[in-house]
Amino acid sequence: MRFFRKTSLYLSLFLYFFLYESSMAANTIRRGESLRDGINHKPLVSPQKTFELGFFSPGSSTHRFLGIWYGNIEDKAVVWVANRATPISDQSGVLMISNDGNLVLLDGKNITVWSSNIESSTTNNNNRVVSIHDTGNFVLSETDTDRPIWESFNHPTDTFLPQMRVRVNPQTGDNHAFVSWRSETDPSPGNYSLGVDPSGAPEIVLWEGNKTRKWRSGQWNSAIFTGIPNMSLLTNYLYGFKLSSPPDETGSVYFTYVPSDPSVLLRFKVLYNGTEEELRWNETLKKWTKFQSEPDSECDQYNRCGKFGICDMKGSNGICSCIHGYEQVSVGNWSRGCRRRTPLKCERNISVGEDEFLTLKSVKLPDFEIPEHNLVDPEDCRERCLRNCSCNAYSLVGGIGCMIWNQDLVDLQQFEAGGSSLHIRLADSEVGENRKTKIAVIVAVLVGVILIGIFALLLWRFKRKKDVSGAYCGKNTDTSVVVADLTKSKETTSAFSGSVDIMIEGKAVNTSELPVFSLNAIAIATNDFCKENELGRGGFGPVYKGVLEDGREIAVKRLSGKSGQGVDEFKNEIILIAKLQHRNLVRLLGCCFEGEEKMLVYEYMPNKSLDFFLFDETKQALIDWKLRFSIIEGIARGLLYLHRDSRLRIIHRDLKVSNVLLDAEMNPKISDFGMARIFGGNQNEANTVRVVGTYGYMSPEYAMEGLFSVKSDVYSFGVLLLEIVSGKRNTSLRSSEHGSLIGYAWYLYTHGRSEELVDPKIRVTCSKREALRCIHVAMLCVQDSAAERPNMASVLLMLESDTATLAAPRQPTFTSTRRNSIDVNFALDSSQQYIVSSNEITSTVVLGR
Repeated sequence: MRFFRKTSLYLSLFLYFFLYESSMAANTIRRGESLRDGINHKPLVSPQKTFELGFFSPGSSTHRFLGIWYGNIEDKAVVWVANRATPISDQSGVLMISNDGNLVLLDGKNITVWSSNIESSTTNNNNRVVSIHDTGNFVLSETDTDRPIWESFNHPTDTFLPQMRVRVNPQTGDNHAFVSWRSETDPSPGNYSLGVDPSGAPEIVLWEGNKTRKWRSGQWNSAIFTGIPNMSLLTNYLYGFKLSSPPDETGSVYFTYVPSDPSVLLRFKVLYNGTEEELRWNETLKKWTKFQSEPDSECDQYNRCGKFGICDMKGSNGICSCIHGYEQVSVGNWSRGCRRRTPLKCERNISVGEDEFLTLKSVKLPDFEIPEHNLVDPEDCRERCLRNCSCNAYSLVGGIGCMIWNQDLVDLQQFEAGGSSLHIRLADSEVGENRKTKIAVIVAVLVGVILIGIFALLLWRFKRKKDVSGAYCGKNTDTSVVVADLTKSKETTSAFSGSVDIMIEGKAVNTSELPVFSLNAIAIATNDFCKENELGRGGFGPVYKGVLEDGREIAVKRLSGKSGQGVDEFKNEIILIAKLQHRNLVRLLGCCFEGEEKMLVYEYMPNKSLDFFLFDETKQALIDWKLRFSIIEGIARGLLYLHRDSRLRIIHRDLKVSNVLLDAEMNPKISDFGMARIFGGNQNEANTVRVVGTYGYMSPEYAMEGLFSVKSDVYSFGVLLLEIVSGKRNTSLRSSEHGSLIGYAWYLYTHGRSEELVDPKIRVTCSKREALRCIHVAMLCVQDSAAERPNMASVLLMLESDTATLAAPRQPTFTSTRRNSIDVNFALDSSQQYIVSSNEITSTVVLGR
């Protein structure tokens, strides 16, 4: 019995090691071995099964090719083809290492259809082995030295993979080019190629046919390609591309790309239709999704507006114009470009005047520059251009240095943001004319500002005298206002406010739970409403910082006499917020109504509003993911209190990022209840003809039909959630193809790329699991149907629970189909009002129809 057990053990060990050796050998071919096509063909497989190498037929073709494709995913995209120009007509192909040490592919007649074509430096080629790596690189090497002799990465076809080295030699002009397939099912070399231009500062160029430029990336500045303005915003690119320095012994330098997340499968491909795409594998959708594509717009087409012309994507097809100082050669024919109106001084051989430079900002720099890497001072760069009569422009770019253009300026493009500054050389008269126009405009504006300032000063002095004359509340004996001075003790204040009613334009407002302060006391606290104490200004009016005699800091919201917001909102805020007590709601300390003055007194929030940090690039990094998630939870708890746990059931109706204030410890406080509404215990929905709120935050049913409920606030919270995660305003993508932040978030969500929505400033350090959960919850909150949105109790549970099951959201079509904003006339008749508020301020604005 023991004998059989030992025999069984030995047999198991033998089978294990045999199978292990077999699996290890599945990615290599040694001298004397081969890979054969046919019915029993088994491809070579990389160690982690990421890539496979073998024989395939594209589409319905019967031709056979040796290629490399992805191995462990459903869509096995081909990334490299050996015999792309010489297909084998049947399944007789054989791959092996020949006697001279080359890797060769033979057909059924033993004719070599493809070879690595290297010269052997040794007579002993028996120690050579070829293997497929997990990077997708197919490498021929020597077993004793493990030194690569030949590798597929040095002989690419149409696909650039991470860790591939793209060689370019500025001295010889030699470079690696990626050549497209001829068609979707024909791997033979096509009509388009992509590579690094060896002349000037390195840049990626897409060529058509015999080196006709179709698109270029702009110059490499050691961090990004300057002609791709949004590249600096994408951490997937930033720090991914690298250029080796210094050059190797042959004078070559190499571009490489290593993604921030090595587990992501991605590839850059030149398509047969003349575009370059970055494709990423979406594990959720089980398919490749397009991350970016070039050329992406009409203006991306190479030199669309001709020499000295500039393309601007203000229109759907791009708008061409001549740069200042130039005129069109042939009207309507932009292929001929523009020509200089006034010759330069050196061209006219005169001694009077000097050539000047006009600066174009946020542009894609022209092609065919001459880099002067040693010049890093702006004046030196400018002087270098002036000394050469052929110089048409210069630019100084960090990471490159000074660049000079002695030829025609071609392929210029105007960006909305990003890009570089280009200094155009012009005759003095051209710059002088432009300067005179600018000076005239500036003078006119300054005169207007001064006149308005004088008028405002006179008006302020008049109003101040009027305010001071009636500042003491005790003199106003005709009103029914009983006022508690700020300097009183809590006991005294409570005694006064316990049964006080104030009359606001004939409407009684009970302040039994709210102190009423005198105008004189507030004026003292705010240093007579001095300009230095003003914290901001909104639709309600200015907000001032004040300090009580006991040292407490306050914020005073003062209703402007010309404010679009009426007494209804003022009264509403007094009634509602006085009854609310929650750590995530701003605390109302009291109010003042005296003469024409109407004021609300709040606790002071030293860190202002959330948008102060969220949308300022210099401050975004101060609110890391841990703090942002804490703010998200705080806002959610505050809303849940309003909807369910407070004495009154309240719909806020104007939740937005500027209405979330931050205290000294960065705790969020929901503010501005001027538009809030109280719901009855059994009331689930209400209708209004007076639609109030902020563009981008209003739910579809509210904006178009006037219907509102707790689900209206849920929708606003979803938008707010996307803003906090992304660091982008909900209106920032209005002019993009997605139309809004919601549309962009949905696009990324459905393509399995939600992590790209996370603010780049915190993407590396944030909790990916929490961030993705927040985006998923936000998508549930912004669904078109109010019934399908979760309530705030469910939202909070989903945010804070790792085990909660999240439903699949439906596509939010409301925002994506109405790109710019809700039309104020939409679904409203002439008797209705549409009231909006700006997210740039912390108060609401009322605009009547």
